[in-house]
Amino acid sequence: MDAITWQWVIMIGSSLLLFAVSPLTSKTNDFFKGSKDNVPPNSLWLTSSLVISWLFAKSITNAADLGYAFGFVGGVAYAGYYLSFMVAGVLIYQMRVKGNFRSIHHFLETRYGEVAVGLFSLLIGFRLINEIWSNTIIIGTYFGEQGSVPYFSSIAVFTILTLAYTLKGGMRSSIFTDMIHLVLFMVLLVFILAVLIPQTPGGITALVNKGEWKMSQGVNLLCVALLQSLSYPFHDPIMTDRGFIAPPRTTLVSFAMATVIGMSCIILFSFVGIFGSMKGLPAPATVEVAKLFGLPMMLMMNSIMVTSAASTIDSTFSSSTKLIHLDLLKEKGISVRKGRITMVLCALFGTLPVFLNPEILSATTISGTMVLGLAPIFVFWWIKAPKWSFYGSVLFGIACGLTTIFVKDVHWIQISDGKYADLLSINVVGTIGCFTLFFIPVLFRRK
Repeated sequence: MDAITWQWVIMIGSSLLLFAVSPLTSKTNDFFKGSKDNVPPNSLWLTSSLVISWLFAKSITNAADLGYAFGFVGGVAYAGYYLSFMVAGVLIYQMRVKGNFRSIHHFLETRYGEVAVGLFSLLIGFRLINEIWSNTIIIGTYFGEQGSVPYFSSIAVFTILTLAYTLKGGMRSSIFTDMIHLVLFMVLLVFILAVLIPQTPGGITALVNKGEWKMSQGVNLLCVALLQSLSYPFHDPIMTDRGFIAPPRTTLVSFAMATVIGMSCIILFSFVGIFGSMKGLPAPATVEVAKLFGLPMMLMMNSIMVTSAASTIDSTFSSSTKLIHLDLLKEKGISVRKGRITMVLCALFGTLPVFLNPEILSATTISGTMVLGLAPIFVFWWIKAPKWSFYGSVLFGIACGLTTIFVKDVHWIQISDGKYADLLSINVVGTIGCFTLFFIPVLFRRK
């Protein structure tokens, strides 16, 4: 069989296997909150779900591309986003233990009202839709040229198969299969590195020493990641949902372990891009490195993409149905059947953007800059701020994000030069502006 046929076998075979082993449930708590017979997941299950849901196809592709562009610095820069686990874990723990909040939506509605909840839900709704198409298009590129029949066919089949096993058990299925996905991801990553490192002159030392620790050589992006880690996790319902389904102590431990594991996986996968750069291969690194080593490496790379994409998309389906029925509609006695219908609709709307111009898509997705305004709201969750603190901070962050999308060559302050310098300047100004607009109403509110 040729490479494409093998890739179809891997994608369909792995999905059918997950469908076979995925638990079937009709219990509301199991379906919407990931428990097993109403018992919350332990730290092992929760950690694996957190990690693999963020090791999605787009993220590991970005890790390889940044390693290719900037060396080891690029991998570390992208891994900086994974500090989001620690930020979210600590703050959610405090919100639950000290504030007795049951969810992010419960917190926002209590402090800032229903309109604030609606605005926040709109932001994370775009995020969820973005998670589907941005991962499936990565899968499509392994089956054919963008816009071709094999490209669209593979996306459709992959989405339907992933939806099928998620429909069986909702978040319970998602968490159960996440453990399988993570084990498979790590096994594949070890095999890939076992092939690459011996073929690298100087071994792992040469890979780590590749790149320069300069602002223009990837440190700009690292600074952006560190700034955005204060806000980025709170617009990801996949992460925050998992912050409220297990006991607080279990949750805190799981988020801490996810920080270490997630950062390590991203840095290690960036070695693929570093290797490609050292060998003088053209971009994209993941595809060209796979081609260099032939069919076995291509199949391993395809498998790791399928694994990472499926884990994120099934989590997206389960988080979407929880968002709508429990967080927004606050339905009591909700049936699992309604949740399954919502998942189908989510799959449909999340796949439709694939058929649009990707350049148009990039102008409509929610970026990390756009949600900078969430940072002061959650970092200072214990301050009972006026509603205008929420709106001022969030709307200013959205304005900054729109600026990065629609305005080219923005020079608000000159912090550094090189790639991502403009993005860093906007994020510095945006962060300062959001915190300022959050605290002004606090300082001047009536007694």
